[in-house]
Amino acid sequence: MEYVYAALILNETGEEINEDNLTSVLEAAGTDVEESRVKALVAALEDVDINEAVEQAAAVPAAGGASGGAAAGGESEAADEGDEEEAEEAAEAEEEEDDEDEGDGGEGLGQLFG
Repeated sequence: MEYVYAALILNETGEEINEDNLTSVLEAAGTDVEESRVKALVAALEDVDINEAVEQAAAVPAAGGASGGAAAGGESEAADEGDEEEAEEAAEAEEEEDDEDEGDGGEGLGQLFG
């Protein structure tokens, strides 16, 4: 996930998203940089308008989010926290799966942002 965050930082500051810049941001954050992941992300983002992708991701409601539990009523805060933890664990597991097939040439890029 830190690789995507680094790309978002570069985009926000108006810097070009290339291997050197991405590596510099990751190293500054104290991350052990894997060149293959950097190359895969740079290639995946080559023809992507990041601002548009972020806007689209923000417009899509999260499935099964904490707001769904609150709307049902009667849910305790502990249950909501458990739901959040489960969602985070699921997201981490999905990220690990995504890392294995990063060479997909940008297919499913929306998953990086939402």
